[in-house]
Amino acid sequence: MTAYDLLVIGTGSSGNTVATTCARAGWRVAIADELPYGGTCALRGCDPKKVLVGAAELIDWCDRMRGSGVAADARMDWAELMRFKRTFTDPVPRQREESYGELGIDEYHSAARFLDATTMCVGGRRLEARHVVLATGARPATLGLAGEEHLITSTEFLDLERLPRRVAFIGGGYIAFEFAHVAARAGAKAVILQRGPRVLTGFDPGLVDALVDVSRDVGIDVRVGCAVRGVETRGAGFAVIGSAGGTEFAVECDLVVHAAGRAADLAGLDLAAGNVRRTEKGVAVNEFLQSASNPAVYAVGDCADGGGLPLTPTASAEGEVAARNLLEGNRHSVDFAGLVSIVYTIPALGSTGLTEVSARERGLRCTVHCADSTLWYSSRRIRARRSAFRIVVEEGSGQILGAHVLGEHAEELLNVFALAIRARIPAATLTATLFGYPTASSDIADMLEQSP
Repeated sequence: MTAYDLLVIGTGSSGNTVATTCARAGWRVAIADELPYGGTCALRGCDPKKVLVGAAELIDWCDRMRGSGVAADARMDWAELMRFKRTFTDPVPRQREESYGELGIDEYHSAARFLDATTMCVGGRRLEARHVVLATGARPATLGLAGEEHLITSTEFLDLERLPRRVAFIGGGYIAFEFAHVAARAGAKAVILQRGPRVLTGFDPGLVDALVDVSRDVGIDVRVGCAVRGVETRGAGFAVIGSAGGTEFAVECDLVVHAAGRAADLAGLDLAAGNVRRTEKGVAVNEFLQSASNPAVYAVGDCADGGGLPLTPTASAEGEVAARNLLEGNRHSVDFAGLVSIVYTIPALGSTGLTEVSARERGLRCTVHCADSTLWYSSRRIRARRSAFRIVVEEGSGQILGAHVLGEHAEELLNVFALAIRARIPAATLTATLFGYPTASSDIADMLEQSP
């Protein structure tokens, strides 16, 4: 048996942070992952996805500007784009391994399972640790559909050598909308099939409606209230079978993508053997990210029920807090104030802080500043298809409670509002700030002066 101070399972944003922080503090650390080192964000999620989105944004911008000074047609070379994407993803596993080696972290490329509260079997070896950190992330949820084996995951979509002509997405969240917007700009016909009455349920409903309008305008078929029963083969392609409003449908396509949610990746760990309790969302943890049933175990990122959204900033923050608690004792918890959530459609849609509804539910008196800003200079000069916003400000204090933005550069605007929320910078300070002009940020003063 090999003994460690810390054994980390998972090499993504959260696991990497815990392992490297504790190793630098002099702990004997081991890390294990049955997948290539690097985690979802760097290899199978945020980073490669944004490379594809960047190309799609350029295609869309050229299309919007046709007749307004741009004459050439741009098209997406999917194979070449995949080669470019791999320049970001391919080096990651080796870089992670080298960094761990420099820190003296022992590396295991195998699955792990608990043998008891502080012992795990990793690749046939028994490893004992004073502390175990679970950072295994999430995986596509099982849907229970007939023919589910015909679906591909987001990971496989990001590795497609060729983009088929017709793509169907089961689900109406981040994955469906981001990939559908990329596919549409690459020339494919995309259809989104959402079971519930609304898509992108975590975002402001009015802005979502505006984004759905844009999505349909660029050729994406967005359908709600679709109860999908299964996927059948049809010749060289597939048919997604289900019903909507009492009417049967069969959507014929060449590719079906699972975009109906993810679940904590805890299968195979044998949590019961480690006395690690879980909830529907993931490992049950206290405010210190320590297991509620086994004090030797901590859980971070998408595999933990830690109260935050399943986002990379959440995982990184939880990894940092867990490391500090391991090294200093349980004294730290994660502050999720001002967490920014973005769906990288074209245009992008994002949110930070409270909605008007959630603010009023907390008994806060607030004013909402909102407008359709499509004809504002910042949007009109790039022929933006649509832009709009809703900013929630507390009456009296003038504190920013929440911001919700649709449009070009939405993510950068939201980062400014997130800073204001965390640092308690009042709206008056933002309106008085001399932002560079003309920029997206220079619109903030006007945004905060708009009446409902």
